[in-house]
Amino acid sequence: MATRLDVRKTYKLYVGGAFPRSESGRTYEIADAKGRFVANAARASRKDVRDAVVAARKAQPGWAGATAYNRGQVLYRVAEILEGRKAQFAEELAQVEGLTDKKAATQVDAAIDRWVWYAGWSDKFQAVHGTTNPVAGPYFDISVPEPTGVVAALAPQGSSLLGFVSVVAPIIVSGNTVVVVASEQRPLPAITLGEVLATSDVPGGVINVLTGLTDELAPVLAGHLDVNALDLSGMAGRDTAELQKLAAENVKRVLKVPDAEPDWTAAPNGPRRIVAFCETKTVWHPKGR
Repeated sequence: MATRLDVRKTYKLYVGGAFPRSESGRTYEIADAKGRFVANAARASRKDVRDAVVAARKAQPGWAGATAYNRGQVLYRVAEILEGRKAQFAEELAQVEGLTDKKAATQVDAAIDRWVWYAGWSDKFQAVHGTTNPVAGPYFDISVPEPTGVVAALAPQGSSLLGFVSVVAPIIVSGNTVVVVASEQRPLPAITLGEVLATSDVPGGVINVLTGLTDELAPVLAGHLDVNALDLSGMAGRDTAELQKLAAENVKRVLKVPDAEPDWTAAPNGPRRIVAFCETKTVWHPKGR
């Protein structure tokens, strides 16, 4: 009986709801926790970054214009589909992060719960962080958080699924769209999550997943003038002064890099990551007599 050879996969990017190859044609190898070949991933280029930002910008007005309830339902649907593919995600996490089967399954459960948790905040965070302001005069003065626009995110390097979800979900739930660079050495769970997103209710362009070299892609995103905010979670413990300098060119909101990668299994501290990527809009309205 002939020996069957494994089909060596080459994964693509997830941009605008589709799965394009990198325009450069470049790929790089994904290895498991023991250094063995798993698959090839697309190595995104500057052009791919620009295409992803265009897709995110195109999708942003429609996504922000959806009701908060609707956005919450869309996030919840992602959790539902992820629940149906738990076994696959657990296997991939065990493979690329070297986790035991039990710990991998726990991480997947936590990622599902994180989608649900942020879905629940979709129609509540404005009430918590909005306010009516006392003014001297016959006016109502109301402040509410609104999405900032297109956000670039560098996903955590260590936690390839739970960390990824913990970064992406709070960005999009308020009406932002995102271009996210997956973990450089462990991109497989993020790539597979792209397949989940493609079959969910998330509109194309709301979440765009790039794979490749973080040091190559981060400066392009930080300096892109049509990106409104930057999440540096994936640069934990590294010097990001140059990225912050590039981000200052168009006064991007920047979520400061942590000293060490956070414990993503810990419960989120309220909706703080949501409002980190919101602008406060204040409206004055005269009182009726």
